[in-house]
Amino acid sequence: MTLFSLIDVAYAQGAKPAQPSTLEILIMPLAFIVIMYFLVIRPQQKKAKEHQALLTTLKVGDEVVTTGGIIGRIKAIADAFVTLEAGPNTTLKVQKSHITATPKVAAAKAEK
Repeated sequence: MTLFSLIDVAYAQGAKPAQPSTLEILIMPLAFIVIMYFLVIRPQQKKAKEHQALLTTLKVGDEVVTTGGIIGRIKAIADAFVTLEAGPNTTLKVQKSHITATPKVAAAKAEK
């Protein structure tokens, strides 16, 4: 007897393949969502909170790094913009959200 003839005999006897339960169907998508939360969403929320805390603690005279890599000292702070002094007689107006870190924080992260 071949494998195909055994399958035909099984169907002829009325054997039906087992259907997974609703719980078994939902376990994989739920597990995937939980894994994605801990690997993607939660770290991103933590980083956003740290960045927001950095922006709220900025004050005139702090040295900061922008997303473009410019290092400067804060001369003035407005609602959405910060004026940086990047060198002698050089001032830049940068959006507050584009300030990424202070050099001290960046150096500490680089050491880790």
